[in-house]
Amino acid sequence: MAKPSIPKGTRDFSPIEMAKRNYIFNTIREVYALYGFQQIETPAMETLQTLMGKYGEEGDKLLFKVLNSGDFIGKVTDEELNERNSLHLASRLCEKGLRYDLTVPFARYVVMHREELQLPFKRYQIQPVWRADRPQKGRYREFYQCDADVVGSDSLLNEVELMQIIDTVFTRFGIRVAIKINNRKILTGIAEVIGEADKIVDITVAIDKLDKIGIDKVNDELRADGISEDAIQKLQPIIALTGSNEEKLDVISNVLAESEVGQKGVEETRFILDVLKSTGMNNAIDLDLTLARGLNYYTGAIFEVKALDYAIGSITGGGRYDNLTGIFGMPGLSGVGISFGADRIYDVLNGLDLYPKEAVNGTQLLFINFGEKETAYCMPVLGLCRSKGIRTEIFPDSVKMKKQMAYANAKHIPYVVLAGETEIAEGKFTLKNMETGEQTLVSPEALVETVLGSKSL
Repeated sequence: MAKPSIPKGTRDFSPIEMAKRNYIFNTIREVYALYGFQQIETPAMETLQTLMGKYGEEGDKLLFKVLNSGDFIGKVTDEELNERNSLHLASRLCEKGLRYDLTVPFARYVVMHREELQLPFKRYQIQPVWRADRPQKGRYREFYQCDADVVGSDSLLNEVELMQIIDTVFTRFGIRVAIKINNRKILTGIAEVIGEADKIVDITVAIDKLDKIGIDKVNDELRADGISEDAIQKLQPIIALTGSNEEKLDVISNVLAESEVGQKGVEETRFILDVLKSTGMNNAIDLDLTLARGLNYYTGAIFEVKALDYAIGSITGGGRYDNLTGIFGMPGLSGVGISFGADRIYDVLNGLDLYPKEAVNGTQLLFINFGEKETAYCMPVLGLCRSKGIRTEIFPDSVKMKKQMAYANAKHIPYVVLAGETEIAEGKFTLKNMETGEQTLVSPEALVETVLGSKSL
């Protein structure tokens, strides 16, 4: 018999792990709602027509494709099979794929439901996505994204609000983060002034790797992409730019004096940063001119967030993508969004031990089962406890008390209730604190009050 296993890059989650994950999702959900975002969901599968060509060549390779049902190979010729052209065969055998992210399905959703939507439309979406990536620490093949997007508004106040959302979420988590911002228009302007405007994608992809591979290897990659030595040298002081956000903006504004699009990017970034100054942000925002992000559909502001006290990749990212819905036949609709990487946030919270105790506790109160008579006596009070919001259960079988207590300990249940003949005669219950071992005889009302008032829950 084969040993049970799961695909690489996927995971099972225990009850405690799920409690932690729900703490993450609920926190993010609450903050999104504070800013007026509404929740939607889209199918796990999208048509390949929807997905292909939206993530660049590398992204297309990482799409999980779903075989057509039925006789999926019946229409494929022997010649096609013998060619062993995997991409061609995939197009013949597969019409659907698992979603790679939540942004492209959202753009498809907007176009399909445009008659029903009130613009600007502010949506959030918390669902899993799938990528055929090489599994490693902090990188999974199945993981959750927690997206928020605004479409139908060009206002930079949307960018400001998204930055505030990022700051609020990580403040609630207790995670210190570095929030980085850049603008694709600035990057385009840089490519223009160094004389390589047609190489903007190659340049941004290369400099986006600066933190990972260092300046020398970035320069090597630029040379391999056909960027002239003169352009590479002009790029060096820009990449190495230091100082405050204001100082960086002043310098880059001068560098991009002859670039109209570059100046527009500087103007947008300056507005966002100036407004945020008045909002009382808890985490610092850093203008990072090397921030490009791999996805090539960003057209304006770009965001990325990294934890300061835990070594892991980006835990949140996003930006403005003015042209995305145009791919689906709805041009001119501007969008901006962010995505929280819930699985990486989970690892950070775990690594820094930042989960609040109340977020991971399960059952708060266990009633010991002494038999039918005692159970009948306890049942109304079980209902009372649950009506007051206390997570309560009764052991289902009348077995030895030792076994029932072991159950309570295994589940880290802080309180146990005992009700035998003595308690029934007095109309009361014995409440045992499992941490201290203290036992008290209490009325149903006092029982509820004690459990609700406990700091250990």
